[in-house]
Amino acid sequence: MAKTPLGTTRTTGQKCPESGVWEAQSSPSTKIPLSEGETFPPYNNKSVTWKLISYA
Repeated sequence: MAKTPLGTTRTTGQKCPESGVWEAQSSPSTKIPLSEGETFPPYNNKSVTWKLISYA
């Protein structure tokens, strides 16, 4: 199965399509490790867009 391309984005509440390091597209930003199937969390109590920046 092909990997999800780096740069893929998902939003808070969606399921993670690929294990790796995801970066919040917000200011300030943060990076989190997330496993495939986990749900993207809010950041700073807000819904944010997460971008895949590296594979696990």
